[in-house]
Amino acid sequence: MTSPATHWVKESPFGIWFLNTDMWQQRVLKRALDELDSLLPADRPGYAAILDIGCGRGHAFRMLDQRFHPAGICAIEIDEALIGDAVRQAEHCSSPVTVTVGNAEALPYPDQAFDMVFCHQSFHHIVQHEKAIAEFYRVLKPGGTLLFAESCRKFIHSFLIRLLFRHPMHVQKTSDEYIALIRQAGFKVDRNAISTPYLWWSRPDVGALEWFGFGVPENREETLLNLVAVKGL
Repeated sequence: MTSPATHWVKESPFGIWFLNTDMWQQRVLKRALDELDSLLPADRPGYAAILDIGCGRGHAFRMLDQRFHPAGICAIEIDEALIGDAVRQAEHCSSPVTVTVGNAEALPYPDQAFDMVFCHQSFHHIVQHEKAIAEFYRVLKPGGTLLFAESCRKFIHSFLIRLLFRHPMHVQKTSDEYIALIRQAGFKVDRNAISTPYLWWSRPDVGALEWFGFGVPENREETLLNLVAVKGL
């Protein structure tokens, strides 16, 4: 298999290792999915077909499977070196999972194919944001849901992240810019479906100031964004 031709930034060796740790799975992935789940409406519809964007090693598969009980999950990952691990993770799901090497800027799926698109910590590796978000919109059914969890510019540009990880720095966005991008693509994003958690690991001081008794700043540039967006009927 050959990775699709596109603009993207491959994660650093440290980053690839970290994305396989329990800390990533529990404190980053599960934490974000818990919050996204809480932002969904109480009368939410069923999600029979789910697409996982940038699935990596497939750690989200069982979480999506157990929470939403879909009829099937499709997953796309541009780094073909991770596909084998993702396929093995898929074997632990009750729902069938199909893993594909592909590009979020040109998704290999038909229009209106999915009830949910899940994009967790993948968007900041993409260079052509407008193309990717337009593709998310295209493949969702009318009334379909986008679960979007992302690190924002302040976090990606921080010293430790620049040292240990690799990203396309010139396209990183603030939380407000991400929200505007998603709305401009046609999605509806209610204010009560947006969260900007200021978790200790996302702060420039890695939570040290709060540990020493200083309060969390109220006027700040947000480091993380979780939101639920809906495609219009």
